[in-house]
Order: sequence, then structure tokens, then C-alpha cells
Amino acid sequence: MAKITILGCGYGTALGVLYTKYGHEVTTWTKFEEEAEMLRREREHKRLLPGVKLPDKLNVTTDPKCVSGADIIVVCIPSKFYSEALCAVKPYVDKNTVIINASKGLEESTGKRLSELILDEFPQNRVAVITGPCHAEEIARLMPTTEVCAAYDHETAEYLQKTLSNESYRIYVNDDIIGCELGGVLKNPIALSCGIARGMGLGDNTVAAIMTRGMTEITRLGVSLGANWKTFTGMAGIGDLIVTCTSQHSRNFRAGLLIGKGTPAAEAVAQVGTVEGYTNAKTAYRLALENNVDTPIIEQVVKVCYENADPQESLRALMNRATKHERELFWTD
Repeated sequence: MAKITILGCGYGTALGVLYTKYGHEVTTWTKFEEEAEMLRREREHKRLLPGVKLPDKLNVTTDPKCVSGADIIVVCIPSKFYSEALCAVKPYVDKNTVIINASKGLEESTGKRLSELILDEFPQNRVAVITGPCHAEEIARLMPTTEVCAAYDHETAEYLQKTLSNESYRIYVNDDIIGCELGGVLKNPIALSCGIARGMGLGDNTVAAIMTRGMTEITRLGVSLGANWKTFTGMAGIGDLIVTCTSQHSRNFRAGLLIGKGTPAAEAVAQVGTVEGYTNAKTAYRLALENNVDTPIIEQVVKVCYENADPQESLRALMNRATKHERELFWTD
């Protein structure tokens, strides 16, 4: 069993419940004393995980020293606050600790993947990514879930697979950390788009088209940034896309639903909470432009969310694009 510290008490609370119930020594950290006190007192995150009782052995703290001596640190912080959290715990992290990115975002100013931010701050530590199709609500209720782990060295990925897998939570390994991480990031604006379509009253045909062509955009941009296209056929790609584009558990989908019904994007996000598809759409589109990659769905998400474009007009723009062959060059290698 491992000593695990989890940074973040949103999705992190769900992982904390899972890891504790399977015998690990777990502490969750938040910078908000009010949140920590509520979790210690109520033993339940009533807003995010209603009905899920926290195990008595699951610790909650605001003390950044909690990372000291941990075998594993799991970072579950929204991309907007990621660097701040890393800096808060940096003085107390041991060099032998494995650090996992479990968040799905990009740093806005640089476009860096979040595991790259970890490496910047902790160059001597082993760093990994765990990602895939998972909702916090189902993780915390021990519903069977599969994810994928990729690391900057294969031994670390195998160590995490062996240590964290259990009868409710199965981990596969992959040697493509870039693809695994980007799959989790780039599906978010596609899920936002699916929510918008549903909010507009559109049906299964439309959503299936957005998901399928969205996966093409994810793969196209991912490959240009160094990923292996085959990664997007697995947990980090199609698996995560399905779960995020089709469920009310998905904050990206729920925010899109509100936008499609006429709620201004910023207001929709304020109602839902952290919506990485909204936060990272501009960054993803900027990376696409910088790499000369065509991402028309992501482009229209940016127009709707930040330029007040009418979703109906964006839909027409997508449907009236020049016709083309479906097959992409990356299919052949």
C-alpha cells in the first residue's frame, strides 16, 4: 500500500475515497480552509459528491507540508490554478515521490501540458499522467472504471498500474504521454460543442457527427504536437470523448447545454463551475493556428464562447465547408 497525497478536493475527493477504500494512506489537500473544515465536519462533499460518505481514514488538510514523505502525489487542480498549487507544495516534496497529473487542461499563457509544468518545478521527480473516461461521481461510488497511465519512463507507469489498480479501477499503460495528456484536454471543447448542439434541440445525428469529426481534430492537432495517432483510439481518446460528450455528469456538456439554450457562455460557466473546454478552447485553437492545423469545430467553439457568435450561424459555417475525403494521412502510418 502507498502513502498518497492528492492536491485538490473536487475530483481529488473521489480519488481519495477510492484509494482509501482499497487500503492506501490518503490525504487530500485544499488551499481553502472553509472547504477542508466542511469535509472534516460533514464527511461528505455535498455539492460535488452528494450521498458519498468519506471514509474515516481519509484525511483532509490545508497544510502544504502534507506532501512530505508521500510515495505518490496526484494533482487534481484546474489548469487555471495549477502552477499556484505546485509552488505551494514545492518546498516539501521529496525527490523520490512520483507525481501524477490527473487534470485535463493546458497552461493558457504557454500552451504547455500540465505534466510539463510539473517537470519544470520538479525536474528530478518521476512524472506521469493518468487519464481516460471517468466521472468523479462514479469513481467515488466504486463503479467499474478504466483509465490509462503514461509516464516519462515505462517503469513508473508500470509501478502506478500495479499500485493503484483494484477490482473497481483498472489501469492500462501507454508509452505516449503526449497523446494521453492531449486526448484528455482536447475532448473538452468537443464536449462543450455537443452540449451546445443538444441545447439547440439537435439530435443524435448531429452529436455523432461532432464527436466523430471532433476526434479527427483531436488526432490531427495531437499528432502535430508529437502524439501517436493510435493513442486516440483508446482510453485517452475515444473513451474519454464518449463519456464527456454524452453525460450530464460532464461539466463541459452541461455548460454547452446552457449555451445552446441561450445562456451567455461566461454566465453558463459561472453556473456550472470549472469548465476546462471553455478555459482551454482558445489555447487549443491558438496551438492549431501556430501549427497550421485545421480545427473547425474548436474554432467555432471559440467564436461562440468568446466572440458572441450565434450557434446557429456556427453550425451553418461547419455544414457549408468545402467537401473533402474522410481519410487522413495519419491513418496510414
